[in-house]
Amino acid sequence: MPQPAVAPSALPRRTFLALGGSTALAAALAACTPAGAGAPAGPTITPTPNPSGWLPPAEPMAFPKGYVWGAATSAYQVEGATTADGRGPSVWDTFAARYGTVKGGATGEPAADQYRRYAEDIELMTDLGLGAYRFSVSWPRIQPTGTGPANPAGVDHYRRLVDALGDAGIRPMITLFHWDLPQALQDAGGWASRDTAQRFAEYAAILFDALGDVEADWMTVNEPKTHAFVGHWYGGHAPGLRDPDVAAAAVHHQLLAHGLATRAFRDHGASGRIGIGLNLLPAYSIDPVNTRGAERVDASENRLFLDPVLLGRYPDDAIGSAPGQLPADPAAFAALALPGDLEVVSSPLDFLAIQYYGVTGVDPIGNQVEIAPTSAASWQQVRAEGLYDLLIRLRDDYPSIPIVITENGIPDETSALTVDDPYRVEFLRTHFQQAARAIGDGVPLEGHYVWSLLDNFEWAEGYDQRWGLVAVDFDTQERTPKRSAGFYSDVIAANAVAPA
Repeated sequence: MPQPAVAPSALPRRTFLALGGSTALAAALAACTPAGAGAPAGPTITPTPNPSGWLPPAEPMAFPKGYVWGAATSAYQVEGATTADGRGPSVWDTFAARYGTVKGGATGEPAADQYRRYAEDIELMTDLGLGAYRFSVSWPRIQPTGTGPANPAGVDHYRRLVDALGDAGIRPMITLFHWDLPQALQDAGGWASRDTAQRFAEYAAILFDALGDVEADWMTVNEPKTHAFVGHWYGGHAPGLRDPDVAAAAVHHQLLAHGLATRAFRDHGASGRIGIGLNLLPAYSIDPVNTRGAERVDASENRLFLDPVLLGRYPDDAIGSAPGQLPADPAAFAALALPGDLEVVSSPLDFLAIQYYGVTGVDPIGNQVEIAPTSAASWQQVRAEGLYDLLIRLRDDYPSIPIVITENGIPDETSALTVDDPYRVEFLRTHFQQAARAIGDGVPLEGHYVWSLLDNFEWAEGYDQRWGLVAVDFDTQERTPKRSAGFYSDVIAANAVAPA
């Protein structure tokens, strides 16, 4: 799900230079002064909306036959029912209960009450014409303490959900971990402990046994970067820690958990496909010559995750004391990877899931600057063309693998309940156009999931940000499709995006 950019990623060096050579962009960047270290800061650069000069065609842009159109949610953000049917507490229950951690003192209760209202939501998906629905399983519903036998009520709930999706002709995409670690495992060390990766593999095996007969796409871990950095380094998400060495350990152990679960998927002969979800944010060096700062940002924000998963190695410039790096001990991080770990982490995948929200600029030092307009989420710098740049970067720099965009969206401009969202229509239109453009240029992109199906609990923002295609009145739980839902339904029906 959408997250603040801590130190957004950078494009490859050759792409920095090409973008920096744009006359319009270079002129805008020349006026910039370096920002301070840490979170995004500094002057906003006059944005160049169309730095490459590319314009969409006058006719609709068609997608390949079989292209998957979906929408996404996560368990803690939509399910509610946080104590129902034997569910144990998660780190997000604990974090949200602490004073001052979430706006308005909000928690995941009731969220969008999807635990009880999933049939109603599947009717909404059918009306939209969705071909797929991405949801996550709540680990503490399956194993209330993160270990031991399965909770039958939890397993039965997800069985009913996937069966109902199948009856509606909607393909499930099942995410195993979307940040709601059982609190008992956190008490035992959490992702700082290697043992948590083993516990995750056991949890995954329970689900492969229970649901492995369903033809589905599976995602092991959602955004390991955000959970490690924002939850363990910056303290803004559960479990609320502020230790970069713990964050580095959380990186490796989540990736190890991913690899172990991938191998368990193969061992159990589960149907469908499996991948991992990585949030990748293109960042543009504001100096076309000195790109070293942006390269460090790229290492910590992108290559720290892409390289071990797709290439079987960690980059050597992601961790250290220089601006743009994860400021952990490089030797301690290297010691976490025991012999054979990276072979497990790089176990072959069926697809790569990527999550795209926007871009950032990086100065030569490694600090961030704004180079594009922001949405109501101040961390989100909106530039649709960044999606094209990201997809081309993956095409050029990594082994060929099917790609699915599993999150892409924008919040409402107001926290008030609304169904009038022309800004979301334009966001989706322009991003769909860039996706179609990338497919035309040889990117093996197979599907697009909008974040989010429903207004929901937006982590530390509580209920103050609304990202849904469908508006939710959290007092009555009434669902009302927004204007963007109608636009998306038309795109799905045509399998094409029309010009504005």
